[in-house]
Amino acid sequence: MNESTFPGTQHLSSTTEPMSPTPETAPATPPVTPTPAPAPTRAVTPPSNYAEMPRPTAKLTAEDMHPVNEPNGAMGKIGPTGRPLPDLPAILPPTRRGPAQVIAMCNQKGGVGKTTTTINLGAAIAETGRKVLLIDFDPQGSASIGLGVQPHDLELSVYNLLMQRDITPAEVIRPTRVENLDLLPANIDLSAAEVQLVQEVAREYTLQRVLEPIIPHYDVILIDCAPSLGLLTVNALTASNGIVVPLECEFFALRGLAMLTDTIGKVQDRLNPKLEIVGILGTMFDGRTTHAREVLDRVVQAFDERVFHTVIRRTVKFPETTVVGEPITTYAPSSSAATQYRDLAKEVLARCPVG
Repeated sequence: MNESTFPGTQHLSSTTEPMSPTPETAPATPPVTPTPAPAPTRAVTPPSNYAEMPRPTAKLTAEDMHPVNEPNGAMGKIGPTGRPLPDLPAILPPTRRGPAQVIAMCNQKGGVGKTTTTINLGAAIAETGRKVLLIDFDPQGSASIGLGVQPHDLELSVYNLLMQRDITPAEVIRPTRVENLDLLPANIDLSAAEVQLVQEVAREYTLQRVLEPIIPHYDVILIDCAPSLGLLTVNALTASNGIVVPLECEFFALRGLAMLTDTIGKVQDRLNPKLEIVGILGTMFDGRTTHAREVLDRVVQAFDERVFHTVIRRTVKFPETTVVGEPITTYAPSSSAATQYRDLAKEVLARCPVG
């Protein structure tokens, strides 16, 4: 059928040009824009040089959240800090005893995991055969409680060692249930030392003086500092070679970090020039929350390699260990929390070689 068979079209000849439609008879047809072809995709391979890695971001998946040392090695995984996980070597047994590396666990904000880290890091290092002394330098006595010692039952504590010249370290130090781990306990009496030391000559060096005789007998001495930047904390920093800063992955803990680094700088300039930051440890980390990932990201951007690759995640087992009075490495030795502190011990010993 052709056009001439429709009614009203018989008068059109084959040579007649068809009439163009007018706006009244037909709508204008909009031009069709061709759809661009999709860009070819290519595989993205991570650069081999760490310096070329992008800055850490908060967009990490659950697959990226791995301990520092897996049974088969780090295998190039990106850890929770946004950096490639190191494949740390196994810790060899010690070849000698002492002199001890003195490390202060310091953060003026409370509730960031100082005591938990001191106990469990000390136990993890003791597992390697190294002799560890844990000093409870907090009047609350939390580290003592965490190792099964009741502060109110103490006849002698670190307070007596600081304030009484006739007391020797051997009279105060006591063994714990963990092999190679000793404790210098504390109780509420230590709060009086903050006031009494003000009148002492060279008051900032009091703890250093009492530790000098025992440094040759230990490989690592860990000091659990009070949550303040008072005279007791200054004593701990003056007596230490290094500092580990436990930092809760939370905004208020991040704000206090600037004040702490300022205090550390003053101690380095005026009292202890050999003091160094061993590392900043992210604690109470929950990778499911954007806030925790963003806080950890900010810390890494500010302090870079000073931030430990190991991150301590939240777990219900830490409160349980306080009740039973032992570290996580003996209470739940196969748990992920115990693995994290063993990984931290490897990092600390890699940065502060002992034995």
